[in-house]
Amino acid sequence: QVQLVESGGGLVQPGWSLRLSCAASGSIFSIYTMGWYRQAPGKQRELVAVITSGGSTNYADSVKGRFTISRDNAKNTMYLQMNSLQPEDTAVYYCNANIRSASTRHFQMYWGQGTQVTVSS
Repeated sequence: QVQLVESGGGLVQPGWSLRLSCAASGSIFSIYTMGWYRQAPGKQRELVAVITSGGSTNYADSVKGRFTISRDNAKNTMYLQMNSLQPEDTAVYYCNANIRSASTRHFQMYWGQGTQVTVSS
């Protein structure tokens, strides 16, 4: 089985920074596109940023210039550096990854359990 575990969320003041991590573990042959999504109370889950296995990135307009997505393929880990956080960034952040199983060689999309980010003064 494959598992994604997020960490790094918390309560911060506006203008502060946080770094989220998403570690993949289990029967992994390879990891393709990974991404961060977020869901605020009463809103739909939205894409924050994605990164391909080759390192190409794409961001939601609302976070461009403030957030940076990266990954360490050797560690099967993805990161989201979030700077200049604002109250509207408050949400549960989920990681997502398209992973090819080492045992079945099948592709499957996986989700983490989410980590809460709260930006408030």
